[in-house]
Amino acid sequence: MNVFELTRALVDIESVTENEGGVGAYLHAHLSKIAAGSGGKIEKMDVEPGRFNVLAYWGAPIVTLSTHMDTVPPFFPSREDSEFIWGRGACDAKGIIAAMVAAAEKLLADGVKNFGMLFVVGEERNSAGAIVAERTPRGSKYLVNGEPTNNKLALASKGVLRLEVVATGRMAHSAYPELGESAIDKLLDALEAIRRVPLPKDDLFGACMMNIGTISGGRAPNVIADAAKAEILVRLVGDSAQIMEPFARAAGTRAQVNEILTLPPIRFRGVDGVPTTVVSFATDVPMFGTSWGEPLLVGPGNIHVAHTSEERISKRELTDAVGIYADVVKKLLATS
Repeated sequence: MNVFELTRALVDIESVTENEGGVGAYLHAHLSKIAAGSGGKIEKMDVEPGRFNVLAYWGAPIVTLSTHMDTVPPFFPSREDSEFIWGRGACDAKGIIAAMVAAAEKLLADGVKNFGMLFVVGEERNSAGAIVAERTPRGSKYLVNGEPTNNKLALASKGVLRLEVVATGRMAHSAYPELGESAIDKLLDALEAIRRVPLPKDDLFGACMMNIGTISGGRAPNVIADAAKAEILVRLVGDSAQIMEPFARAAGTRAQVNEILTLPPIRFRGVDGVPTTVVSFATDVPMFGTSWGEPLLVGPGNIHVAHTSEERISKRELTDAVGIYADVVKKLLATS
């Protein structure tokens, strides 16, 4: 199965976060066939019922290629034309999985050992698979994480701060608003104040960015709302305290600002001969800690089409990525 065929096979298995069991089983079976003829070992790393990471390795893994099996919703199947493979997960990150698997076959054909592949669940929501993997290291010294970087090695990636802004009120009949206290009004005022907070910048990472992703609350149009909530995601360029403290001051007594998840910004190493970039998105890398080795970040695909109805990956980039991953593994093994 070539890299294009494997990409389409993986895309056609729906694996929205928390439903990765099918694609995990497919990868486990596919890699087991490769391992059977090459002295490799394959494991399922249980995360929770029905969900597991897939680990494959040849010898003691010094370099580990890794990315995630889950996708964002909604699912839509694959198709292809002369230039692209389309479908949910095509670039984020099933095409990357396929390129890593093809690179592994290339390395094995060249007689290279002491590397592995780790495919995890849950990256799109809470990094559940990476958290489990962090507790079960295998001695790897380098972790090559795959995300869409247009095949350039990322020198840095922004962090993530996920927040909830929660307001409470008192229900009343909407004909007599003076008898109630609208949580929605409080939330809207708090959000407007938060939007006026200046966000920090960094010479390497660039500007910090904020997105109010969801707003919910209330009971009915004729009821004064007693509860309301907004979810915010901030792309960090520094310490999360730079955001939490001014946001809490801006919200004041109108709403409570709660920290849900923090992933710090990361600086990566480069590899000679591979072009570099800086990316704004976050990855599983912080949740791995240092247990799987020094991180690198590179992968085929354009992040601008990930999470969209136009998700696709260039066939040329997929083909190039196979050689890039194999080359990076060889160079890292040579330095170890």
